[in-house]
Amino acid sequence: MQTLTELPVTVAITRRADPERAAEMTAWVRAGASLAEDFPGFLGTGWVRPEPGSAEWHMLYRFADEESLRNWEESAQRQWWLSSAEGFVEHTRVERRTGIEGWFDPPQERQVDEPAVAAPPAPPAPPRWKQAVTIWLGFFPVSLVAAVLLAPHLRGLNVVLSTLISTLCLTPVMTYLVLPRVTKALQPWLRR
Repeated sequence: MQTLTELPVTVAITRRADPERAAEMTAWVRAGASLAEDFPGFLGTGWVRPEPGSAEWHMLYRFADEESLRNWEESAQRQWWLSSAEGFVEHTRVERRTGIEGWFDPPQERQVDEPAVAAPPAPPAPPRWKQAVTIWLGFFPVSLVAAVLLAPHLRGLNVVLSTLISTLCLTPVMTYLVLPRVTKALQPWLRR
């Protein structure tokens, strides 16, 4: 079984830059990705803007474990890369996630005054067995309701098509309605 320090870690960062400097920002982001690629444990990176002309840039990078991530974040290459954006990039939010526990923690936000300041480590995830029990507690009643309400309409359909339709209906219900409520209700037990 993997420990928390052995799980892949995803870091989400929101940065702001003058939309007039989008070409510089794009080059800067690509340079950072190119530097990170050379580090052991690097699993990938990506970035997106909410819309053309937006000042916000949402960036993700992922490493195989905490140690690999720390090696990147404390590296001279990253420090140089961050300092090269001083004056035109503002770092506004940093969030770390490992595995499925994103369902079990509310998002954390913090202002970053210095680009070199690392975000505090994410709180430890509940044990996997508690995560499994929590998901089951949400999944069982949703599946039961779906069996009563959806199944009569899906009878006679190909098994692949009926499964596709039911999962398309149930996934948003689980993700946006059920799991947030179940995990909130079980927080004291999950954190023990």
